[in-house]
Amino acid sequence: MRVWRYGDDINTDQLFPGKYTYTCATPEEIKPHLLEDLDPSFASEVREGDIIIAGKNFGCGSSREQPVVGLRAAGIRAIIAESFARIFYRAAINQGLILIECPGAVHAYREGDEILLDVERGELSVGGKRFTFPPLPEEILAIRRAGGLLPYTREKLREKRKSQE
Repeated sequence: MRVWRYGDDINTDQLFPGKYTYTCATPEEIKPHLLEDLDPSFASEVREGDIIIAGKNFGCGSSREQPVVGLRAAGIRAIIAESFARIFYRAAINQGLILIECPGAVHAYREGDEILLDVERGELSVGGKRFTFPPLPEEILAIRRAGGLLPYTREKLREKRKSQE
């Protein structure tokens, strides 16, 4: 697992350049352009299970889905930040991308620190220092496990139909 560290006010155009909004729609088309203007190595080096740590207002800017779709498809396990833009936060829930607001952990992180994350219990360890955050609701965890809001909703509808048979 690698930790990618960024500062405050990382906007959606930095996460996924707006110039690709109408030409890239699938996760495979989006992934090569993730953070290309902010961190050119990100798209080629990001791996399943990596974590992003950032400052305040992560995901500010336009309400495009591509940044979240791309980060989820790239395998980002979670983004830990001081705060998130609300539209980005909702888009992350829809795609099953875990966002954790924990300013203490952000400030405690030093390059090379190990990060242990338990979203069900609301616990985070950074370099051996323990932090807590409100545990994620079961519904958000279920959306994550299903792969996003649409697969989750389809699953719920199938369950409902089965129970009515």
